[in-house]
Amino acid sequence: MSATTDTVVPPRPAAWKRALGKARSNPTTMLGLAICIAILFAAVFAPWLSPHDPAEQDILNRLQPPSGEYLLGTDQFGRDILSRLLWGARISLSVSLSAIAIAMVIGGAIGMVSGYIGGRFDLFVMQLMDVLLSFPSLILGLIVVALLGPDLVNLIVAIALTAIAPFARIARAPTLALKERAFVEAGRALGYSHARILFRHILPNITSEVMVMGTLWLATAVRVEASLSFIGLGVKPPTPTWGGMTRDGFENILDASWLAVFPGLAILLLVLGLNMVGDGLRDATDPKLRNE
Repeated sequence: MSATTDTVVPPRPAAWKRALGKARSNPTTMLGLAICIAILFAAVFAPWLSPHDPAEQDILNRLQPPSGEYLLGTDQFGRDILSRLLWGARISLSVSLSAIAIAMVIGGAIGMVSGYIGGRFDLFVMQLMDVLLSFPSLILGLIVVALLGPDLVNLIVAIALTAIAPFARIARAPTLALKERAFVEAGRALGYSHARILFRHILPNITSEVMVMGTLWLATAVRVEASLSFIGLGVKPPTPTWGGMTRDGFENILDASWLAVFPGLAILLLVLGLNMVGDGLRDATDPKLRNE
């Protein structure tokens, strides 16, 4: 019985250790991770790091360039740019992480179940996913937010909806191969339920692919959130968001270029860091790239 059990549940810790070791040895991945950790630290400790109240207006000091008192200058209402950047990081990260977590769970479950069942059910589900994939992420998010209204929850729902189809695709592909493997066939022979086979034997083997996809799609979620905020469909003012700050800076680009430059650089750094981490994890977990 012990031999059969070992066949049904193949151990994977060695592969994970090799993958993590390869990721740690990649300087690009570590640089991206450092950028993401720094931005996450700034977002978590924004109440203590902010030199001013992000919503406090000081009309006498409006459109001040970077100085000793205002390190990154002030906006058209005299609000401190640095403080608003720190608090805006909370919105970008919370919206992106929440949306991608929802998309990973829903999309991963759809793809795993669809691939496991197969047949006409799989064909029908994948055609629905193809319909979602036919819409660009920004356009689909814009449609959803326009229908539901600009709100934090609606923004998360809109971004999550744009990412469900890719996660379903990435979870389905390995499921199709795994359901024909010997350990899954052994589970069926032992009378295991479909739910147990899915969540005990298939899910652990596709987690790495889904997680890597999640890291890469975090960058897309940040861009979509910033874009929706830029066109006024994000979180309502005066809550600071990087996209909203960029839009305000665009209106004053000739008189106060720093209003758009600094939030734009923040979005660039976060997206760059997430892409670096995602690329490194993908290289570390891809058997072809590991020459296995």
